[in-house]
Amino acid sequence: MNQIKLVSNTIDQEEIQSLIGWLNQTPTPQLTKGPITKQLEQKWSNWLGVNNTTYVNSGSSAILLMLYTLLQSKKISKHAKIVVPSLSWITDVSSPMQIGLDVVLCDCNLTDLSVDLNHLEQIFKTEKPEAFILVHVLGLVPNMELIMGLCDKYNVILLEDVCESMGSEYKKQKLGTFGEMSVFSLYYGHHLSTIEGGFVCTNSKELSNISLMLRNHGWDRDLSTEDAQLYRKQYDISDFQAQYTFYYPGFNLRATDLQAFIGLNQIDKLDDIRVQREFNYFMYLKSIKSNMLNLPLTNPYNLVSNFAFPMLHENREVIVKALTDENIEVRPLIAGSMGNKPFWIKEYGKTPLPNCDIIDKYGFYLPNHADLSKEEILRVAEIVNKNS
Repeated sequence: MNQIKLVSNTIDQEEIQSLIGWLNQTPTPQLTKGPITKQLEQKWSNWLGVNNTTYVNSGSSAILLMLYTLLQSKKISKHAKIVVPSLSWITDVSSPMQIGLDVVLCDCNLTDLSVDLNHLEQIFKTEKPEAFILVHVLGLVPNMELIMGLCDKYNVILLEDVCESMGSEYKKQKLGTFGEMSVFSLYYGHHLSTIEGGFVCTNSKELSNISLMLRNHGWDRDLSTEDAQLYRKQYDISDFQAQYTFYYPGFNLRATDLQAFIGLNQIDKLDDIRVQREFNYFMYLKSIKSNMLNLPLTNPYNLVSNFAFPMLHENREVIVKALTDENIEVRPLIAGSMGNKPFWIKEYGKTPLPNCDIIDKYGFYLPNHADLSKEEILRVAEIVNKNS
């Protein structure tokens, strides 16, 4: 029986042939980061509805760059507390740890898998964090008005990780446009792919300029001529010296123009991809009879660009075995609770969080991608229902 894959490659043969044609130009185009990267950044900014985008080599690098940009801009202080959902990805937690921030984990809810708002407010009150990374889980859409209200009330900088939720919307506004900064992933199997890649987005010109410099060692080469001259004048740097002058302690997080060329074509496919992912999501909802998650059955004002379909079931091991035996890929629900992982326990000790611990014990997710057929969804649902 044919395998039903968890994810699907979004780069098709037509795009590969287009890439080959570009590579075969005479003279050979620049393959390292160059003019195509700038085109991709502008095209993504236009699609998302933000002023500035920095393209980097992965979604994880994007998280690191976003946080270090805030540190270098002094919008957050050294060793500041930052709230991160325990239901998230390793680099949402490891990146702030690596640059010296004090991470506080927040529990999830069992409806949209976003943060538990009561726990979040309690943390805001008692821990007084400076920033909060809101991880948009699997394309599900949280109540952004309530979350933004809490951030405003307690003066916490809102950051968005949209790596699993590219194209999802809250009241016709795309996720990734609510916070001070946001990040996206373009890894294989995500909504779009540039093989590896990520975006850092912001409406702030200051933060964008710092992120561009930090991406490239800390120099000013990626800035506009006008902005580069402002830095050179401030520090009395000649144009010759500026070639190797570093204004910030930067990284090398560059991707390539080869990857960016792929991305230019990928963005054109995103509207169709997100609509298909949403269709699949609601088909799963209607077809699966037993799920401990209280997922909303209707979609009055959101667009759910679902990454993978989340399940919570006491019979997880039996269901997972049945799916695997039928050649259907299945995974834990993201990674369960970060508060139970060895890297976290070694640093902070085990952190019990009631809802995330349930996810850890009973959570898994099912395939969803734009190439998934109705028949495949019904096949997966039938196996789940039979073993529930």
